[in-house]
Amino acid sequence: MIKRNLAKFNQTMGFQISHSNKQKVKPFSGPKNGDNDGTNGSVIGRLLSPPDVTAGYASWLVKHPSALNSFGSIVKQAKGKKVVVFLDYDGTLSPIVEDPDKAFMSAEMRAAVSEVAKYFPTSIISGRSRDKVKEFVQLNNVYYAGSHGLDIMAPSRALKSCDKKGNEGAFQPAKFFLPAIQEISIELEDKIREIQGARIEDNRFCISVHYRQVPPQDHEILKEKVKSLVENRPDFRLTEGKMVGYIFQKFVS
Repeated sequence: MIKRNLAKFNQTMGFQISHSNKQKVKPFSGPKNGDNDGTNGSVIGRLLSPPDVTAGYASWLVKHPSALNSFGSIVKQAKGKKVVVFLDYDGTLSPIVEDPDKAFMSAEMRAAVSEVAKYFPTSIISGRSRDKVKEFVQLNNVYYAGSHGLDIMAPSRALKSCDKKGNEGAFQPAKFFLPAIQEISIELEDKIREIQGARIEDNRFCISVHYRQVPPQDHEILKEKVKSLVENRPDFRLTEGKMVGYIFQKFVS
């Protein structure tokens, strides 16, 4: 059964990749705009090496081999085990875009993820708010983990952590920090309002500071302003993604 289901996964994701050239997703052409992992945010870059592999991408593949190209090995390792699928959203299920509100998922990708979720528990994990990710994905048969796992919701058929009234039992360990997060968000808005292109995204349990549209000469200025805000708050930490900074609680690893 597991082998058959994994084969179905391979077929589904392989189909998505083979058709991705029809989408407006650029193939890898070297790191740019801060995307230093060399995938340029495309599904092709994440899962399947393009024909014109650059030295940087080849080096990246050594540590991050293609799952689909190593499928035989995965099937052997999965024998007798329960397989679950974890997917990022931005740059994996959708391309990296200038405007984070326009990181739309294609209909083909949505169909592929829905099909995979029929065979394996499938979770979509993102630094974005859980509601925002669900709004993009529009599927009811997957798990959603927003704010880097600080806000998790299971599909209704698998939901076990619900209260006595049957309400949604989302896992939200950072509720205590919500007032502090809101305070940081307000202060941050004031600190960066004069930096052109800087944008704050409220993810409820964490804050994203986007700087993809900020002029390069202002990147360090923005980072220092954000860093200074977090330094005096021992319960919070600052990490970086692709042209974005995240502020959240320190107990998140």
